[in-house]
Amino acid sequence: MSACRQPAPAPQDDGGVNLTVRPVANTIANIPPQCFTRTQDAGSKAVQNPCYVCHAEAPEPNYQSQPELQLAYAFPQVHAGSTTHNDWSNLFIDRGRQIAAITDDDTLSYVRGDNYRNQAGAIELTERLKNVPAHWDVNGNGSWDGYVPDAQFRFDAQGYDRTAGGKMTGWRAFVYYPFPGAFMPTNGAFDDVLIRLPEVFRQDRDGKPSETVYTTNLAIVESLITRRNTPITATDETALGVDLDKDGVLGTATQVTFDWAPLEKRYMHYVGQASTAQDAGQVHLAAGLFPEGTEFLHSVRYLDLDATGVVVAAPRMKELRYSRKRRWLTYSDLYSQSLKDIKEADLNPDRPEQYLGDPERGLISPLGWAYQGYIEDARGRLRPQTQEESQFCVGCHSGLSATEDGAFAFPRKINRGNNHGWEYWGSRPFRQLPDPLRTDGQTEFRSYLLANQAGDEFRANAEVRQRFFDENGAPRAAAFATLATDLESLMLPSPERALLLNKAYWLVVREQSFAKGRDPVISPSDNVLRDVDMDQPTGIVTPLPAPRLGAP
Repeated sequence: MSACRQPAPAPQDDGGVNLTVRPVANTIANIPPQCFTRTQDAGSKAVQNPCYVCHAEAPEPNYQSQPELQLAYAFPQVHAGSTTHNDWSNLFIDRGRQIAAITDDDTLSYVRGDNYRNQAGAIELTERLKNVPAHWDVNGNGSWDGYVPDAQFRFDAQGYDRTAGGKMTGWRAFVYYPFPGAFMPTNGAFDDVLIRLPEVFRQDRDGKPSETVYTTNLAIVESLITRRNTPITATDETALGVDLDKDGVLGTATQVTFDWAPLEKRYMHYVGQASTAQDAGQVHLAAGLFPEGTEFLHSVRYLDLDATGVVVAAPRMKELRYSRKRRWLTYSDLYSQSLKDIKEADLNPDRPEQYLGDPERGLISPLGWAYQGYIEDARGRLRPQTQEESQFCVGCHSGLSATEDGAFAFPRKINRGNNHGWEYWGSRPFRQLPDPLRTDGQTEFRSYLLANQAGDEFRANAEVRQRFFDENGAPRAAAFATLATDLESLMLPSPERALLLNKAYWLVVREQSFAKGRDPVISPSDNVLRDVDMDQPTGIVTPLPAPRLGAP
């Protein structure tokens, strides 16, 4: 452990954030820093491709197929001249001395602090929002009109979030394969995702709360999003009045069968009150789309160490991200929107993306979702994100081939065990978890490592590169053999790296410099471009596919 002193106390509370004034310095903040990656190491002719996981062909109703973005840096020219400047300047700052000045003990003490609940056990941010500060009140009505945190983070064996008295909040946790790249814990953060469907999906036909109905409706949504048959606990179809397994009789179903092809007169149905609402046209169902009113809650957390030195999720949240589907868009609506986007890009190629909404009620994506986030203030309490900080989030959720209806995690849900993957993360969630198959028969993370020669977009994770490749860049056969049956070998950093990542991010928190980048940077990034010429080629010649997860 280091004996150095920690930094002096931060001078401000919420970083001086005034949500009622919405200046945006980085007008292309919706384009993440990963998109500025230099795809060739300095002095090397070898080309790496981290781009394919976000920019590839996509099945409808995602009309954001964009494999051409693997080939060139197609940024709007928002700066003078013919280049686009990289405003994510935190990538290039050397904080080595500052990192070294923070002790390991102080770091662990900080990340083990709970910034979601106060000492009385109440949700701290919810209590603060009861008397919303004037500089957070965008519409000036004296109340907070955005999402007020209500998840208790108390989960039963089926992943349902419950109050101290046992009442369901509607939120349900699920386990999922992390998205390749920055969101793997080895690159700085653990995270979790909860889903909640509207109340009508949680009620039987008589309007009474029903856990069976809710569980079944969530399984139907899973089947629609993954486009696969979904295993379920044995369920009485007669009581629900729906043939879930499509065997032609009402009996006992052990799966929801995916069979949605309206042009062929094949349909699927929700159960309970949602079925009645569906028949009345009040809620909708289609493959690849969530029903209107669906909510997601996503916490991003620091890295902690358990008693044996294994890296685990810390209690402290870096961020709490929320989204809600505000309205239903059909396939035709989404296709029309994509054509509008293409037309706008052709007519005004240098105009940055424009988003409706505000930091209080959320920014609105073209797909009909509202996105709102909370992030640490200088002293570690959660505060609302600014317009610019929120723009960072909505960009990826509204314009990539990698998502299903804007969602990253749920399409990657793991259906396993007696609870079928509806659970909160355990202490070692990736241990003996196999590398998942894609629909082309290739494994997900092996493919990513081989295409990118690294475990992150910036190729800054030396640990992963050394673990899986030798000094000449050749794959280490033993490491890849282990990866096939145990994702922990890739997902978890060493304790030493975990602490460095925590310290690097903590410094950004204290600076409140998220608008300049929120990736934990241990040392300045060498494989990131500071300026990009108009339509500059990446060096990638042939786009790679990014098939969805699922057995071929």
